[in-house]
Amino acid sequence: MSRTEKFGGDTCRAIESLIGYTFEDKDLLQTAFTHSSLAASDGEHDNERLEFLGDAVLELVVSEMLFRSSRSDEGKLTELRKQYVSQSALEKAEARLGLMQYLRYSGGEMNIAGKTRSNLFEAVAGAIYLDGGLPAAEKFLLSHLVEIGTENFKTILQEFVQERTHSTPHYATREEDGEYACTVCALGKEAEGRGQSKKAAETEAAKRLYAILKK
Repeated sequence: MSRTEKFGGDTCRAIESLIGYTFEDKDLLQTAFTHSSLAASDGEHDNERLEFLGDAVLELVVSEMLFRSSRSDEGKLTELRKQYVSQSALEKAEARLGLMQYLRYSGGEMNIAGKTRSNLFEAVAGAIYLDGGLPAAEKFLLSHLVEIGTENFKTILQEFVQERTHSTPHYATREEDGEYACTVCALGKEAEGRGQSKKAAETEAAKRLYAILKK
């Protein structure tokens, strides 16, 4: 399956209704929805440059929003920002809008796997920025961004422990039965976590030990 048709007026209006912004330059809108698989075969401009720009606009808008709304330090602000700019958060924002139904591509759906959804959302942000400036891009992003919880339990546990002692949690991770198992110790207590990756196992162990210590 492919979707290669150029946008007509009805399609442009449908997309603009979804995103809440009307383009002066309709070519920018079409480029934002043109995947590299189609550009490579038809010699069109793809949306990768717009995605690059949109990524920077996204970071700026979210960083300023958090700076103005939170008194947290730099480290905490960085963690908070991840909740809005992660691939999962952008994919959820895209899914709520339904942008992928208009993506132009060729060569079958296998060509649009991976980060295509999040990249499309960023490309749209980049296109809006070029067409209408930062205020328009900011309005779009703040209207449609979705916060995804990405609690870093290793950081949370470490901060909890260091508030009470100068030591840090000790992690021991091993491969076991086709997965990873991790034991973490701190403040005289320990907990174990398992996962398909070392990071997942350590995160689960930290989450469990933090729950024990909080009691």
